Amino acid sequence: VRQDSGGAGCLRDGAARNSFPAAFSAPPPHPDGHQPPRIPAGQMPLHVAVIMDGNGRWAQQRGLSRQAGHQAGAAAVRETVHGALEIGLRHLTLYTFSTENWKRDAEEVDAILDVVRAELTDNPFRDLDVRIRWHGRTGKLPTDISDLLRRRERTTRERTGLTLTMCINYGGRDEITRTAAHLARQVRDGHLHADHISEKDFARHLPHPDMPDVDLLWRTGSEQRTSNFLPWHAAYAELHFTHDCWPDIDRRHLWQAITEYSHRQRHHGATPATTAT
Repeated sequence: VRQDSGGAGCLRDGAARNSFPAAFSAPPPHPDGHQPPRIPAGQMPLHVAVIMDGNGRWAQQRGLSRQAGHQAGAAAVRETVHGALEIGLRHLTLYTFSTENWKRDAEEVDAILDVVRAELTDNPFRDLDVRIRWHGRTGKLPTDISDLLRRRERTTRERTGLTLTMCINYGGRDEITRTAAHLARQVRDGHLHADHISEKDFARHLPHPDMPDVDLLWRTGSEQRTSNFLPWHAAYAELHFTHDCWPDIDRRHLWQAITEYSHRQRHHGATPATTAT
């Protein structure tokens, strides 16, 4: 991972990268002492979303059950959150369990949900400045898991550091469909005029209307598709695909993804500015 040497004055959040509110602990340091790169404020993403792919393949390559891969993936989540805190990222969204994942073998589904349940119960971020949010539907989710998610949301809602959104039983098309249904009810009840609905109206009726657009969408495990993940928010996201399976990820991979993002030029459909000669 490249370590930039820019001056401290251009860091996002300045020296706060290694200084955390007194009420919270600093994340544990990287085992080998690696430090986050120095990213200029104007080149730092606000919101990184991650498709954590490759748990099952990682396990099978080692002669292990796919369930073991999902258990190993939990450690990568903790590492990534620690790295996000250290570099000063404000929003991190993880694709934990999709609405399509119910199609998998029942034993594997149970194993994934067991890992989710164990992590929510253990609450590894309790001492860190991490606000936890859940994006998804109750639907088929076990009641104890949805209760745990709501509890973590309540107990961390006042935290102002990293917002960690866990997409569990989430589907992008489902999110858009639900939003369209909400708008239809608003029109039916006379609160909106169908011909005057704007993108801002649509965004305002999303399940999490305050979620910022995704700046960087990162997928591990070699696949190169977005898999129904945050289609509204990621419409202009920079895409970053890597070969490492998710259990092999540590915070340096997040830092590398952000470093690569910092070198891209984003125009959102506008013509790039030209330099006068």
